[in-house]
Amino acid sequence: MDRARLVSRKRWFPYENGGMSNVRIDKWLWAARFFKTRALAARACELGRIKTNGQQSKPSREVKVGDLLQVINEGGEFQVDVLLLSEVRGPAAVAQTLFRETEVSRELRRKVAEERKAEAQFEPLPASKPSKRDRRVLHRFRGRG
Repeated sequence: MDRARLVSRKRWFPYENGGMSNVRIDKWLWAARFFKTRALAARACELGRIKTNGQQSKPSREVKVGDLLQVINEGGEFQVDVLLLSEVRGPAAVAQTLFRETEVSRELRRKVAEERKAEAQFEPLPASKPSKRDRRVLHRFRGRG
C-alpha cells in the first residue's frame, strides 16, 4: 500500500485512550453520525435533547471515554456508552466503533418501532381523493387560501 493511501486511512481511525482525552460533544455526535451536520448537533444540545451522565449538555461540553449519553434525534432516543473519541467524520463502519448502545435503549427503540408499525396497519385509507370543495377547505385550514 502506498504512503498516500496509508495516511488517508489513518485519518479516519478514532483516537485510542492515549491519543486524546476529551472532545467537544457536538463534534463527537457529528463524527458518530447521530447528526448530519455539526450545526444540527449543536442545536440539539441547545434544545436539551442531549444529556451527558444525566445532565443537560451545551455544545462545548467535553465528552470522555466512559460517558453515558442520552441522544434524541429524528431516528429515535438512544442511550450510548462512549468507547472511543474522534473529531473527524469518517465512514459509517468507523463511526459505529465510537459507541455502544445500551440494551435498554435498543429494546425501547424496537418496541416503539413495532407500535408505529401496528398503528399504520389500523389507519383507515380514504375512500377516494378529495373533491375540489374538500381541497379548498384543506387549503383554507392550512392557511394557503
